[in-house]
Amino acid sequence: MRTKSPSPKAPAERVLKDIRRATRKHYSAEDKIRIVLDGLRGEDSIAELCRREGIAQSMYYVWSKEFLEAGKRRLAGDTARSGDPPSQGRAECEASAA
Repeated sequence: MRTKSPSPKAPAERVLKDIRRATRKHYSAEDKIRIVLDGLRGEDSIAELCRREGIAQSMYYVWSKEFLEAGKRRLAGDTARSGDPPSQGRAECEASAA
């Protein structure tokens, strides 16, 4: 039985993968927010926006979903905190009103 010898392409593919990983553009949070807000404005199509920014449309939609989910979580947290503080009782409220 013959064993497979490693293909000669394997090292070359690994080198290419390492180069792509090293040269990948990393976007800051501010850049992501700017791009998502540009898309939500609707002045240009998402395809045109993604071409201009050099990102895949799928990446835009991932960022957009994360952005909207974070906003929803934040608003849900704000409504949970919008009531009276638990340390201030009813008697204290009435005393301060008098």
